[in-house]
Amino acid sequence: MSPRADALRNRDLLLAAAVEEFALQGVEAPISAIARRAGLGKGTVFRHFPTKDDLVAAIVLDRVTRLTALARDLSGAADAGAAVLEFLRYAARQRQQLDLSFLSGDLGGEVAEAQEDMARAITALVDHARAKGALRPDITGTDVMLLMCVPNDVVKHAPGAPPDLWERYLAILFDGLRPEGAHPLPHQPPA
Repeated sequence: MSPRADALRNRDLLLAAAVEEFALQGVEAPISAIARRAGLGKGTVFRHFPTKDDLVAAIVLDRVTRLTALARDLSGAADAGAAVLEFLRYAARQRQQLDLSFLSGDLGGEVAEAQEDMARAITALVDHARAKGALRPDITGTDVMLLMCVPNDVVKHAPGAPPDLWERYLAILFDGLRPEGAHPLPHQPPA
């Protein structure tokens, strides 16, 4: 394996290990636990991610990049409604694996740019679905971005709920996005 391929493999191992450790212990998980889970030394962690903030930003960037790619892939789908539902399901699964909603503050310019790119991709997906009549005409990309987290957030308030309960709330949410039976919304979406 070339040094470059080895470095990429190690980076991927570290990101996956960090997601698992953060899911278990929160962002306070020690770097040593992440390195151990990845089967690498702490020095390798710090070569890739000089600080824990850099590691968290890399996880967020990876997730945002994946969501953006999926939104782009789905934006011209023949079944535009199914495409939006697939996107929301993927986002909810990502969130179930590791909820990063506790993060606040600036994660860096690269993450902010990636989030803006994701917003454009989601807007294109939603615009396509609206044009095909699969979504109600007053739904925007911003609405869908804000709703991506709802299924998992609802389940947080149901102690002892089965891990897939979020799918029930995703179905309810998606029914509310459909044009059938829609009533006017009381406010404009946020910018």
